[in-house]
Amino acid sequence: MTGQGRLARVREAVTGALWPLPTAAIVLAVGLGIGLPVLDEVLESGQRPLALVFEGGPSAARGILSTIAGSIISVTTLLFSLTIVTLQLASSQYSPRLLQTFVRDRVVQVCLGVLLGTFVYALVVLRSVRSEDESDDSSFVPRLAVTVALLLSLASVAALVTFLAHQTRQLRVETMMRDVHAEATTTLGRLVGQLAADDQPDAPLPAVPGHARPLCARASGFLVRVEAAPLLETLAGCGAVLRLDRRPGESVVAGTPLAWAWTDDPAAWPPADELEAALARHVVLSFERSPAADPSYGLRKLVDIAARALSPGINDPTTAVHALSHVSALIGQLSSRDTWHRRVTGDDGVVRLLLPSWDHGALLDLAVTQVRSYGRQDTTVVERLFSLLAEAGWRARSAEQRQAVREHCAALTAQSLEEVPAGRTEDDVRRMAAAVERALEGRWEPLRS
Repeated sequence: MTGQGRLARVREAVTGALWPLPTAAIVLAVGLGIGLPVLDEVLESGQRPLALVFEGGPSAARGILSTIAGSIISVTTLLFSLTIVTLQLASSQYSPRLLQTFVRDRVVQVCLGVLLGTFVYALVVLRSVRSEDESDDSSFVPRLAVTVALLLSLASVAALVTFLAHQTRQLRVETMMRDVHAEATTTLGRLVGQLAADDQPDAPLPAVPGHARPLCARASGFLVRVEAAPLLETLAGCGAVLRLDRRPGESVVAGTPLAWAWTDDPAAWPPADELEAALARHVVLSFERSPAADPSYGLRKLVDIAARALSPGINDPTTAVHALSHVSALIGQLSSRDTWHRRVTGDDGVVRLLLPSWDHGALLDLAVTQVRSYGRQDTTVVERLFSLLAEAGWRARSAEQRQAVREHCAALTAQSLEEVPAGRTEDDVRRMAAAVERALEGRWEPLRS
């Protein structure tokens, strides 16, 4: 693994965890708790005393620091409890995959860091307070350090208020969908930039030749990303071409084919052991999906929210309709390309690494099929699905995209004619299907009469 690859994995681990900022705050608090009392002693021995700082004696300083530490740890416990409740609610009501969004929330991390840092700082400073009966020297009160503790306690109150206000907003499903949409938009922007920089053609990958040899995975997990540069060096060294068999976000099972490899000479076999070892080093797997290189992950989360909202235990079609609005917006962004595949060329000008990704048809299928099945009896959901297809058809930029929209419109129409939604007629269904077709032709008409 290259240094850049290790750095990327560390960055992904840190940004996807709750502990980094609180840990940094604790370390900083320990440093301040040790350093400020030393600075206090230096300043106290000078000719000019500090102004506008704590002026109480050792007992008052101990009382203030003890009160700050005790109250802050109680508040921190409350905040941790609220965080766990929020995570449990998001997981059970909407989607377990939304937990990633909460864990990466910088506001939660900063608030917890302020509270934990204040608690640790108060404890560390408390050890430096001395009264005359406890030391051969004179009593010592770290006045500057106690003043900083008072300021940190005010910051902790502000962090508590900020946390409660933030969590109140985060518990709203509209906020969750907005955050998922924003995350997916960031991912798409990054992928579009990478594909444009590499001048990647917007076309399907070439087929695997008949003499290709399967390469099996040595570990299991979800495909996160591929470290192309070091893998390309291995392929160039053995004169092989490799095509992955999985898209970003798909599951990889140890012992099953992960890729295909071949050489220009059908009679020559590529070195399977060497290539499988290279795959194990440079294909990044994880126990959970990541938006790092996956254009479908945002859609997956939003469809999960819609599907969960349509379950009998929740029965919230309005949330499903709102989720489909976000899905439609993402489908529009994804229509900028027919495919999201990558071809990586070696220094010799030969394409040696083929990295399949999602195409428009697969993404539209992900967006529509599951919700169409679960929401077939709900009038508002069926109407929103027709609207989504009309919006996707209006923004379709190629014949392949328009054909995918037509296929899903035909499936939705057949399903709706077989089981007409409540309050609608067969003529209403046909009229909505006709509106989708007109959108594909560049003529926009409202679905509702």
